[in-house]
Amino acid sequence: IPQSPKTPCSSSMHTQNRLVGFSGTIGTMRPKLFVRELTQQERESLESGLRSSDAFIIRRSQIILFSAEGVSMDEIARRVGYSTETVRRVIHQFNQIGMDALKKKSRRPHRIHRAYTEENAQKLKALLHHSPREFGKPTSLWTLELLAEVSYEQGLTEKKVSIETVRLALRRLGIQWKRAKKWITSPDPHYTHKKNVSQN
Repeated sequence: IPQSPKTPCSSSMHTQNRLVGFSGTIGTMRPKLFVRELTQQERESLESGLRSSDAFIIRRSQIILFSAEGVSMDEIARRVGYSTETVRRVIHQFNQIGMDALKKKSRRPHRIHRAYTEENAQKLKALLHHSPREFGKPTSLWTLELLAEVSYEQGLTEKKVSIETVRLALRRLGIQWKRAKKWITSPDPHYTHKKNVSQN
């Protein structure tokens, strides 16, 4: 007697249904990601990017336009020759910062941006209005090294950063760091006059 085909158990069907809407291999459960709706100006700029002499701009323009058409990340990766993870990163960047995602950025500023949030960068700036002695340091002179140390101790950064990271973070706030003695602070009401005299 012929047997009727087995019907998948409910738990198996439930598992399959849960995987709908996710890309990659079973088990990774990475959600699908597409670019947000493009404005007309963005679309025109991206199409122009396809004719760029810079391969970086061409590939990123392709990724974003393909995604806007509903092409999956795996398929985009196959078409442009990038990894799926790189495609995901480009799409995510575009959704966050728009057309700036097509601009090449050095690794250093990117790390600096993550080292100090906007709020903590302002707190870093505020440190300059206090004496290092308030933070238990045996000096009244701020140096970049000391700022990096106190930033970490005060929880402004996740780890102690380099002096170059501090320098560029301050530059983003419009502060051009020169000699440390320019940043000596003091509760003395005649401090400004004394400092000017000492530097002359």
